[in-house]
Amino acid sequence: MNGRWPQGAGLGFRRELLPELEAGVPEAVDFFELAPENWAGMGGRSARQLRAFTERYPFVCHGLSLSPGGMLPLDVDLLRRIRAFMASHGIALYTEHLSWSNDVGQLYDLLPLPCTGEAVRWTAARIRQAQDVLGMRIGIENASYYVAPPGAEMDETEFIRAVLEEADCLLHLDVNNILVNARNFGFDPLGFLHALPLERACYIHVAGHHREPDGLLIDTHGAEVIADVWQLLDAAYRRTGPLPTCLERDFDFPPLAELGAEVAQIARMQRRAGATAVAA
Repeated sequence: MNGRWPQGAGLGFRRELLPELEAGVPEAVDFFELAPENWAGMGGRSARQLRAFTERYPFVCHGLSLSPGGMLPLDVDLLRRIRAFMASHGIALYTEHLSWSNDVGQLYDLLPLPCTGEAVRWTAARIRQAQDVLGMRIGIENASYYVAPPGAEMDETEFIRAVLEEADCLLHLDVNNILVNARNFGFDPLGFLHALPLERACYIHVAGHHREPDGLLIDTHGAEVIADVWQLLDAAYRRTGPLPTCLERDFDFPPLAELGAEVAQIARMQRRAGATAVAA
């Protein structure tokens, strides 16, 4: 599928931000990301607003409801709508979460998969099917979770690598998710990062999170990015180079200028990573 591949630093495209974005996009923003389920098939004013941005900026589609590890049949009609939507707007990259999110219907949550050989084969087959329908390789994101499924036959990084290799798909790296899981389950985030199949990485997320009174971290995308996440992003760039990186913010929106400053921080880190790679 033809389209514009994202480069540089991006921002999640949210309706709550539209009035400020229409008045002026922060200079550091090179691309936007959206959830195609929220925009595909839209008409009227919403469609016109979106078109005004997709004509000027590359976009990424980041899915919410495909449920790659779920037991229900893949929603092929949804995938076909997404393919048509992406073609219409010149979008080249689609990513989804390595999780499951439906049972008898949508659960509106992203639930973890058991790290087993059976789950590898099942999930990889569904990802291959999705890629066939979309006509492209897709990125699969390492997800946050709060309960680890029992019966693991391998660790999570081995599971991610096995799924991506069997599906021959790409890695969508979320450094905030790594930090959230590491703090909640007591493992080393840097070691986890380095154990991932970073040679398949195509795209990166950064975001903020919420800390509960008992210390539990919740991946809310509702706060500013903290120093530990920035440090993990820097470590990722040292392995992957300055891949396109998006700031996620889903609620408790500050003024757009503050989000623009965080996107500018991504851009500065990317320039530094690029300069380091050239010097090496």
